[in-house]
Amino acid sequence: MKQNIFSVVLQKIENFPAWIKQALYIRLSEDIKSQVCEKFLRENADGIFSLYKPILTYKGSKELENCESGLDLNLYNFLSYCKEDYTILDIALNTFLTVEEVSKYFIFCLEQGFVEHPEDINIEVMAGFLAGKFRTGEFFVKKGIINEEQLEKAIQKQSKSSKKIAEVLVDMGFVSQEDVNAILSYKLDSQRRFILDYNEIPQGKEVFSDLAKKYESQIEELKLENEKLKNKISQLLEIVRNYE
Repeated sequence: MKQNIFSVVLQKIENFPAWIKQALYIRLSEDIKSQVCEKFLRENADGIFSLYKPILTYKGSKELENCESGLDLNLYNFLSYCKEDYTILDIALNTFLTVEEVSKYFIFCLEQGFVEHPEDINIEVMAGFLAGKFRTGEFFVKKGIINEEQLEKAIQKQSKSSKKIAEVLVDMGFVSQEDVNAILSYKLDSQRRFILDYNEIPQGKEVFSDLAKKYESQIEELKLENEKLKNKISQLLEIVRNYE
């Protein structure tokens, strides 16, 4: 059953007594501080990728309608959720995909022109980083935290050591350890498969059952053709043997 699972859970929390919400707030604040994400959230409040709602282009709408490219069913599911104004977070929860996987679908759809480029470039940069399109150093460049020259200097220094680029950037004072911890923690968590409410098991969108049947039908036809071909080959071999 497809729904805004996160919104449903939020509504439940909003109905909690104040003393419960206060305890939740304190515990969550402590947890966010322990993950060194407080500064990251404060500075990126308007560009949180998980809360972004991808917008279908005309090309994306036509592809969803006609399925002409024969894409993976998960991609068509992704486009259908975009059409219905779902956030990245809810798409992941409803499909039981990781945020990393959704990021890859998002980047693919951007490159194919199926969804619009976000007004906030930080959304696209974060998606590219989570999808593996950008490495850590490139991420900081695209975020404007460091420039290309600083990254090149860090790469040159890294080549003479066994350290990772993030460690070198911190050693050179180009980025803070807090920035590195926050982004690497976020990337690691984006690889986790997660069900928010175990009473609601995410399922794929049913409208694609016809597409699945179409592929099943094609597979059956290929099997029949293959069987006919095998019979013809057997007959030819038999003729050859008799001739010999």
